[in-house]
Amino acid sequence: MTNQLKTATFAGGCFWCMVKPFDQWDGIHGVISGYTGGHTENPTYDDVKSGKTGHYEAVAITYNPAVITYEDILTIYWQQIDPTDDGGQFHDRGDSYRTAIFYHDEGQKELAEKSRQAIAESGKFSDPIVTKILPAQVFYPAEDHHQDYYQKNEAHYQKDRAASGRDEFIANVWGE
Repeated sequence: MTNQLKTATFAGGCFWCMVKPFDQWDGIHGVISGYTGGHTENPTYDDVKSGKTGHYEAVAITYNPAVITYEDILTIYWQQIDPTDDGGQFHDRGDSYRTAIFYHDEGQKELAEKSRQAIAESGKFSDPIVTKILPAQVFYPAEDHHQDYYQKNEAHYQKDRAASGRDEFIANVWGE
């Protein structure tokens, strides 16, 4: 096994809610909130929220594959989203809040496709899985105040997350 760090990139709705679930694991060296998958260079939060850039809100995760596998990271990802909703995630609506896995190499693509198939066959969802698997594109880090939001603005983060319906969904599908 190698100690060389790798990157995994996921869109799962509001990036504020996608940092903490990954940030807590051994082998994760960083989680950056940002934008990817669109056609506008150096977009701002307001640009992306306008729906005109084509970008997704996403997280770029730097990890050590000798400590945590890409398969483990995929499992964490699937347990944070509603993979059947193509209109956004929970109370965040619009294209920038859709789900996607952005693969960085053919190995990640193959594992992502295999995991999506397993989710589809799991019986946990009656609707089709709509999460896209796309080649990684340029990732633009979000503005500083969006980074580690769950730590910097804990009260607002918890209030927003509680109002979103995400935690109830996760508990209903995956258990506590």
